[in-house]
Amino acid sequence: MKKSINLELTPAEKNILKAKKVKQKDLLDYAPDEITSLLNASPGRAKILHALHEFQSIPSVGVKFAHDLMFLGYYDVASLKNKAGHKLLNDYEKLSGFWTDPCVEDQFRLVVHYANNPGSKKQWWDFTAERKAFRSQYGYPATRPGNTWHAPAYQEEKMLAL
Repeated sequence: MKKSINLELTPAEKNILKAKKVKQKDLLDYAPDEITSLLNASPGRAKILHALHEFQSIPSVGVKFAHDLMFLGYYDVASLKNKAGHKLLNDYEKLSGFWTDPCVEDQFRLVVHYANNPGSKKQWWDFTAERKAFRSQYGYPATRPGNTWHAPAYQEEKMLAL
């Protein structure tokens, strides 16, 4: 498991854990309903905390990509089993309205691999050659958004979301 997982806990949540002598890294041992009770949190908040912890337990997955997975409606690794990384990227780009860095597809491929091979130590960059071969053969969908993730409009939208 990673040494550092960012749960984006509020100061109040950190204080509750401290008072109850529960370490942040131990939250993965709790089901979302137990997190709700432990932190006096809403079920939605508990679901997010559990997802942040579970996704960041995958090698080379950070908090930003954990949020990307939740943006697509995934809140646990098991729900990614037997999915296709390229389809997840296509869905992500369609939903966001922007095409993104190709390495994001490598991360989607990684999480699918991990869901099907729990405990795998592979990193996102282990899927770069696979992605390049796939895209060389099949390309991207004709419906792929025309705007890029680094376009000013996207950056403004991201800042407004914060």
